[in-house]
Amino acid sequence: PCPLCDEAKEVLEPYKRRFLLQEVDITLPENSVWYDKYKYDIPVFHLNGKFLMKHQVDIQKFENQLRKVELQNE
Repeated sequence: PCPLCDEAKEVLEPYKRRFLLQEVDITLPENSVWYDKYKYDIPVFHLNGKFLMKHQVDIQKFENQLRKVELQNE
């Protein structure tokens, strides 16, 4: 259970058709690299493999970066 993650997913809900959300459970042994890196900083967001933000959704930053990605893919 991760209330912070649930809250973040709720904020991102209106955008779900514009990106693919891949959740990573950092408590699983196979994700120990992520756990070591982010155990005190959840949730963490990457967009196209690059770090974007942590702790909470910065919706303006998210929208700006998502728009850039969409323009690159046109």
